[in-house]
Amino acid sequence: MFKFRSHLKQYKFQLIVGPLCKLAEAVFELMIPLIMAKIIDTGIARSDLPYIIQMGFLMLLLCVLGLVLALICQYCASVASQGFGTSLRSHLFSHINTFSYKQLDELPASSMITRITSDINQLQLSLAMVIRLVTRAPFLAIGSIIMAMTIHFKLSLIFLAAAFLIGLTLYLIMSKSVSFYKAIQNKLDDISLLASENLSGNRVIRALNRQQQECKRFEKNTGQLSSLVIKVSKISALLNPLTYTVANLAIVYIVWNGAKSVDSGGMLTGEIVALVNYMTQILLSMIVLAMLVVYFTKAAASQQRVRDVFNMRNDAPPTVQEQDAPPIPDTPVISFRNVSFSYGGGVDALFDLSFDIYKNETVGIIGGTGSGKTSLINLIPHFYKASRGSIYVNGRNVNSYPPKALRQKISIAPQNSVLMSGTVRENMIWGKPDAQDTEIMEAMRIVQLEDFIHNLRDGFSTQIYQSGKNLSGGQKQRMAIARAIIPKPEILILDDSFSALDYITDKRLRQALRDNAKDTTTLIVSQRIATIKDADKIIFLDDGCLAGFGTHPELMASCNAYKEMYDSQGA
Repeated sequence: MFKFRSHLKQYKFQLIVGPLCKLAEAVFELMIPLIMAKIIDTGIARSDLPYIIQMGFLMLLLCVLGLVLALICQYCASVASQGFGTSLRSHLFSHINTFSYKQLDELPASSMITRITSDINQLQLSLAMVIRLVTRAPFLAIGSIIMAMTIHFKLSLIFLAAAFLIGLTLYLIMSKSVSFYKAIQNKLDDISLLASENLSGNRVIRALNRQQQECKRFEKNTGQLSSLVIKVSKISALLNPLTYTVANLAIVYIVWNGAKSVDSGGMLTGEIVALVNYMTQILLSMIVLAMLVVYFTKAAASQQRVRDVFNMRNDAPPTVQEQDAPPIPDTPVISFRNVSFSYGGGVDALFDLSFDIYKNETVGIIGGTGSGKTSLINLIPHFYKASRGSIYVNGRNVNSYPPKALRQKISIAPQNSVLMSGTVRENMIWGKPDAQDTEIMEAMRIVQLEDFIHNLRDGFSTQIYQSGKNLSGGQKQRMAIARAIIPKPEILILDDSFSALDYITDKRLRQALRDNAKDTTTLIVSQRIATIKDADKIIFLDDGCLAGFGTHPELMASCNAYKEMYDSQGA
């Protein structure tokens, strides 16, 4: 967590005061056995009741002061650890939102969720332990040995031997268990992914009667996690018996030899009690140190997992942060120049594409499944970076645009119509936060949802469930289109956004778009030629290559693959 020390700067006071309070508490705790020894050897031996009461009040005072200091330390630990976790979590979430599509593809959402929640929680807990125990436990262990030496040097040598054996036991047990902790965190990733898939795909699972198979799959993964936890628990379970055995043997040795010294007059009874107390403190301190090793081992694994995300930098940053300039007259709004693109693995999803799209044109993009339609439109807002070639928007290379400036020009209704939990209004104003109800209703009229909104009891205040589960597929698609057209963008991209619509609604929506989006360049991705045949231009893709570019009549005359698709669809 100290690699994330920038998130600790505002908590310097807590980081200093907290450990100092614990250190002072430890000093008071080391004084208690000496006071007990004095009560036994002076007060009880001489039947001096006032002295016993005086020393008793002193012990009580030290206990009260220790409690106050412990509470102050606990408060400091809570403030610093929770603030650190909040800051780190927010920073990590913001960093993830800078990733390109390629990076988001590489790191599963379930893994990122686990890192934002479980891993950062582990770092928070470890920071709290640092403030509360890192100074106290070693100071108590070392201080107990030193105090024992001041009482009886020869007998205190057993403290050194016991501390060494307890430390060796801790090292052997921890070294065996360390390797399991990262495996446990990785297995949590797998379970999060499985749970996410099952919750988001529960309708498909039930439709295909896969509940039992998915339950078995989940049980298998949780069983593997359980097995890892049980293995590390079995190893850790050896800790207390072994350390207590060493400590108790040392106490037996101290009492046995101390009794002989008392008989010979070399020691007092209270000193024996003090030595036993110091041995107990050493034991408890070493147990605490073992616990800290466990926490820090888990934290080290979690820290590396969080650090791995921070080390991922946006692979497509703008090369030049220029001020946005107005488009040059007669310049294509979108221009591809020998553009190729690959998701990785050496196979191009798009190959050597070159074409121009001008202002206010409606362009259809069509092709077979896997022909690269969505890949093409994802290059325009720079969600992915072209492997080769150049892409221009308003005559400017997309690599030189600040991402926010580029994406303010573009609105997209994606292939998967994603709506968030919240009201209809909250979903509609994403692209234009100050959009008025009249603007939202106009967009609803364009996408043929005006009657649907009027029939809702709460209108724009109607709640949408997570992912729009209380809406039909066609309603979600049209709401996604409405959300995209409300900002009145320069470029509107509709990625297969008509697939859930019947032909009549499809036709009415396209006509409404033509009539109301006259200052917008529109790209329509579709599987149906009927949807795009009236477009000003049509891009026909075949296995990532530009197999045809022109109007519908031109493609019918010049592109056999397009004509075959048209005939097969009966368009």
